[in-house]
Amino acid sequence: MPTGYHETASRFISLSIKKTYAVVLAGGRGSRLKHLTDWRAKPAVPFGGNLRIIDFPLANCVNSGIRHIGVFTQYKAHSLIRHIQRGWNFLAANLEEFIEVIPAQQRLDDNWYQGTADAVFQNLDIIYRNEPRYVLVLGGDHVYKMDYEKMLADHVARQAEVTIACLEVPLAEAVAFGVMGVDDERRVVDFHEKPCHPHPIPGQPDKALVSMGIYLFDADVLHAELHRDAQDADSSHDFGKDLIPRLVTRGRAYAHHFADSCVNMVDGMPYWRDVGTLDAYWEANMDLAKVTPDLNLYDDDWPIWSYALQLPAAKFILNDDGRRGQAWESLVAGGCIVSGATVLRSVLFSKVRIDSHSYIEDSVILPETVVGNHVTLKRVVVDKRCRIPDGLTVGVDIAADRERFYVSEQGITLITPSMLDQQLP
Repeated sequence: MPTGYHETASRFISLSIKKTYAVVLAGGRGSRLKHLTDWRAKPAVPFGGNLRIIDFPLANCVNSGIRHIGVFTQYKAHSLIRHIQRGWNFLAANLEEFIEVIPAQQRLDDNWYQGTADAVFQNLDIIYRNEPRYVLVLGGDHVYKMDYEKMLADHVARQAEVTIACLEVPLAEAVAFGVMGVDDERRVVDFHEKPCHPHPIPGQPDKALVSMGIYLFDADVLHAELHRDAQDADSSHDFGKDLIPRLVTRGRAYAHHFADSCVNMVDGMPYWRDVGTLDAYWEANMDLAKVTPDLNLYDDDWPIWSYALQLPAAKFILNDDGRRGQAWESLVAGGCIVSGATVLRSVLFSKVRIDSHSYIEDSVILPETVVGNHVTLKRVVVDKRCRIPDGLTVGVDIAADRERFYVSEQGITLITPSMLDQQLP
């Protein structure tokens, strides 16, 4: 191999990442999150004490060196747009760096987005105004840390038309994903979107190789395929259902294993979560309260930025027997006051107040919630700005909870202001 080859290749990839445009698809409602998405899009749902779900793909882009980013919105996007405007306006516009929010605008006809591919097609003029060489398509609703530059290096080395990020999941869970078959060179030889009977990985009968919904395209290939798809009356205009299977038949689609670009793997296992159900959302937040969480939010080398208010430090007050402000194995954000209450294995978002003699266990309490006196909450998710009345007990009698609140299959109870007959200010 010639002297300086690796340095030249590394410089080429670094220059190529600057010619990459990232599309973040953030228009979905996320109906499986139930009432949490009644007034916000799924990517805008708070996560991890002081973040929102959208912060993960945006931070991955910026940390990877991608500074041309378009966030495509549609469903109830106001809080998402406001979050991005306030928290992600630090890129250098004079260096042509940007994160721009692109709402659905019916740019081509009277239709809103008909599918993920159609969302990109309707905004091709905006994307290609930036003359990208590569287009990275991302979902805005997954929690993970990934170096996209490594995926780009893989894409370039294999001269792929499209590279699909993938990971292994239990076979029973694969019905919710696009399932892939690959050859020895990681060329994708078959792709089936959400099959009823997914094929296992050869030699691993209990696992399937699935798409993460992360696609890296050569820009000219994507442009041509989107135009072809738009003319197909039988197409659902979706990447997983339509575009990717077609590109697989052309033979230039390759798989990129997430383990090769995951940041902060724990015990050799990559961390990626679809927090699309209430149970998955609760569990992912609970993971963060572990002594050694699988997702490292304390990493200075790969930070997850967000919009955060300037708040005072969390405060724990009163120290009487039976009335002691304390929290154990929990995340407590700024502005919180735990006044003579006990918090165990829970996540308190900013400006939560918990009053005396209350007990919070295995719960996720979203911002600006006030919990009254003598309240017991176990295995609950409390939406933003709830006022929990004195003496309320939730999570002890599931049958009683179902009469008033939403209870998931795994027994997680969701409380929102409307369920408490409260109006948002």
